[in-house]
Amino acid sequence: MASSAITNAVRFFLLLTFLVATHSQSLSNPTYSPDEVSTNLGEVESRDNGQELEFRYHDHDQLTRYLRSVSARYPALTALYSIGKSVQGRDLWVMVVSASPYEHMIGKPDVKYVANIHGNEAVGRELLLHLIQHLVTSYDTDPYIKWLLDNTRIHLMPSMNPDGFAISKEGQCDNTYGRHNARRYDLNRNFPDYFKANMKQPQPETEAIKEWISKIQFVLSGSLHGGALVASYPFDNTPSAMFQSYAHSPSIAPDDDVFRHLSLVYSNNHAKMSRGVSCKSGSPRFEKGITNGAAWYPLTGGMQDYNYIWHGCMEITLEISCCKYPPAHELAKYWQDNKQSLIKYLAEAHRGAHGFVMDENGNPVERASVKVKGREVTYHTTKYGEFWRILLPGTYRIDVSAEGYLPQEVEFIVIDNHPTLLNVTLHSAKRIDGGPYYRPVALPPRPPGSPPPSPGIFASLTNSFNSIVSNFFG
Repeated sequence: MASSAITNAVRFFLLLTFLVATHSQSLSNPTYSPDEVSTNLGEVESRDNGQELEFRYHDHDQLTRYLRSVSARYPALTALYSIGKSVQGRDLWVMVVSASPYEHMIGKPDVKYVANIHGNEAVGRELLLHLIQHLVTSYDTDPYIKWLLDNTRIHLMPSMNPDGFAISKEGQCDNTYGRHNARRYDLNRNFPDYFKANMKQPQPETEAIKEWISKIQFVLSGSLHGGALVASYPFDNTPSAMFQSYAHSPSIAPDDDVFRHLSLVYSNNHAKMSRGVSCKSGSPRFEKGITNGAAWYPLTGGMQDYNYIWHGCMEITLEISCCKYPPAHELAKYWQDNKQSLIKYLAEAHRGAHGFVMDENGNPVERASVKVKGREVTYHTTKYGEFWRILLPGTYRIDVSAEGYLPQEVEFIVIDNHPTLLNVTLHSAKRIDGGPYYRPVALPPRPPGSPPPSPGIFASLTNSFNSIVSNFFG
């Protein structure tokens, strides 16, 4: 028993040594190079100078200058990068806010918010600018913000649809002008779909998002919208939507309990959302301020389902304003209503289980499959062998597997407010000499006319074992 504990300790030490060395080597080669971090501050408008941010709407040029100014003033906490360009050539900016803005922090999750996917839903765009401002100015004075930034990399995209925003009109609450991108595509109907083939032509903005989340393994995400007051969670689509355009039936995801919890975290920390406020006469009232997406209305090609199924990122849709593009003088109220929700939601990335998958020599196993029994969504490890699984308190079993290794099943317990550290060791499926553990034996042919042997219990067990080995080793 003591020998086993020492062996595991040595393996974990080797893993940490490898990760620290690899991480140190990668500091000069970030995933994305920040764009013009050192900018001419003279270009920045004096009223939005990185110290004070007014509650007003910022067009694309103003937004760009503001992000650059913050990045220049807070280089130790921020990094600015673009994931691509819109149809009309506008940058799709992302600001990282973290104690490690340029590099992934080993063992600590990456999270994101994306706003303004519909160009005429403008509140989220401005709230993310104010969230950036709040995080960087509170780091040295607020212990909770310091803990969050020390342990999380937060990626904030104020506008996924800058072209649509450019033609939208302030004060328009209900119309759809500016909702779509410059080619008149609804970007929240443009992603691959789990339930139904999406035949819509992929757009530059959605292609940029897809590439982005394939490069960075995000654990948690929120998409900010307007036009209602509710936190909506997967699934957005349902098999019945293939035959019925408006089903009003919930489409339950394997992690439904977790999605409901995440939605309640946002709703309960919001000033009004949890009351189930109806935005106008005839609009639905949502119990506790949350809803299953398909139960509200099914849609094909949504971003939250894509994040979850294709990349194991838990994303919900946050409808944060009854008016899609309210007057600017109301923005301060929206910020106060949403500030706590925006912050508390991000901290949920630390709930559940996280750890490393390594081989018997202490090396990380990349792209290992991690699946919780009873939840048919597969998560994969990073190049450092890391994994995260947001889960509620309870007892779980996970199956961990990777090509060339024997699969491992592990039972673990999650308790509330205390993340479970779970390190898993996979053993090579080959012997030291390089040969497989199992090699089929060629038996001599049975003499003609001789009766077949009776299967007996040993033969049955052998057949079962052969079947298992065949499944494991192909």
